[in-house]
Amino acid sequence: MANRTQRSMKLLYFFTLLSILLSHSLVAIAADSHFEGFEAEDDEFEEPSIDPSTLRSPPSQHLTTHLTPPTPAAAADPDPNPNPNPKSPPSDLPKPPPTTFDFWDEDEFEGLPVEHPSPDHHHDLPADTVSSDHNASNSDPTSPPTEPDAKPPRSFTVEIICVSFLIMFAINYFTGKRENENIALSWAAQFAAKDSIFEKNFSLLGIGDGGDDSPLLLKEGQTSFKFYASGRRYCQGLLATLELKSRHDLIARIYNMVVPTRDEISFEVYMNDDAMDHVVFALAKKKAAKAMHKDVKDLQRFAGFVSAPNGRKWVSDDLAVISESKEVAGDLITDAVIDQVFGEKAFEKYGKSLISLHFSDQHPGRHRKVLLFKFALPSAKNMADMTRLVALVPYYIDLIGRYKLSPQARSKTETARQKAAQEAQKELRNAQQEAMQRRKAERKKMMEEAEAKLSAEAIRKKEAKERTRQMKKAMPRMKMARGA
Repeated sequence: MANRTQRSMKLLYFFTLLSILLSHSLVAIAADSHFEGFEAEDDEFEEPSIDPSTLRSPPSQHLTTHLTPPTPAAAADPDPNPNPNPKSPPSDLPKPPPTTFDFWDEDEFEGLPVEHPSPDHHHDLPADTVSSDHNASNSDPTSPPTEPDAKPPRSFTVEIICVSFLIMFAINYFTGKRENENIALSWAAQFAAKDSIFEKNFSLLGIGDGGDDSPLLLKEGQTSFKFYASGRRYCQGLLATLELKSRHDLIARIYNMVVPTRDEISFEVYMNDDAMDHVVFALAKKKAAKAMHKDVKDLQRFAGFVSAPNGRKWVSDDLAVISESKEVAGDLITDAVIDQVFGEKAFEKYGKSLISLHFSDQHPGRHRKVLLFKFALPSAKNMADMTRLVALVPYYIDLIGRYKLSPQARSKTETARQKAAQEAQKELRNAQQEAMQRRKAERKKMMEEAEAKLSAEAIRKKEAKERTRQMKKAMPRMKMARGA
């Protein structure tokens, strides 16, 4: 599985490098404004442009209905090759002005050739017109040149970056999803398969009817997997939840590189009502223990920090113990767990994945008597490193199920719980009174708003009615007795 994950990550890096090289090549191609093969075609198939200045209206011809015979001089002319360009006699008709495009909109007709006045056209125009045009062009230095506007080359950098990001996001989604599934399956194969810890301590594993085809893990999302086990004394069941990193999300993966997070697994054991005595206990690293004592309600109300007893082995200096009494702490931290996990030497080697332990018969939730275990998950190939931590789950189920407090400690815990119950009832009554006062204030506000909308006549009638009611209430009540 690890080799497959490494191959998938190498494939991700290869595609990323390929997309970056592709983006650079496309940018270099898009930066060139001319493409090969198009200039030759333009030269070969260039159409002659029409000079609008050469357009003239056709000469007017007068049609007559009388046929005049040719003159004798014309008939007797023996020259078969007359002058092809005879001078035309001057005409009395006004000469049409040359056609000019003074209102030409270059933005409307894109791609048409820009017309430049020819030298012959200047010769045809009067001298004063040519000189005035020349002076106007020289006098206006801010006038734009008559050359066509060159379109800037279009850049595809943004599109290339977006496509590359989508490709990397898709590749990361599938590789991250597979990596999370491999971690969950590796944990199930190590601790929930045949001849494993949970298979030996529980009769029903996974969801369904417990057959061979029943799945062990329930996938609730790309980062959440659940495992259920039941069929053991002292408890109703066990629920394990694997909370993994968002490896399928590229943005979350980048964020985890800046702010590292860990894969975690938590076990919730729901104890039977008659199988757990008055116990409130927690064990965690010192910083996490302070946060738990401040935030968790039952620890804040019933428990406090416990120092190391004299003349006895105790947990590592990195750990802190929170308990309702020293007796409970000493009975739950046995020499076996100190030697296996919580001692100085054992904790350095086997207990680094420990996050917290929390046992309580006053847990604020649906189940009152709960054992909570929280560990950090190693990688898929190092899943066997947390074997001793997972073995604490069935160990403490049996230890808590058989544990009984001494009479002195039990009397103290009962007094504390009675006091807590009274405080809870008092808080409940205060909350009910506050809700009642809030409802009264809202009702009064609604009545005031309704009165503000009434007319003066309605207000007068209401006040009269209220005075009548008050007078009836103030009158003494008289009782009538019947005679015999």
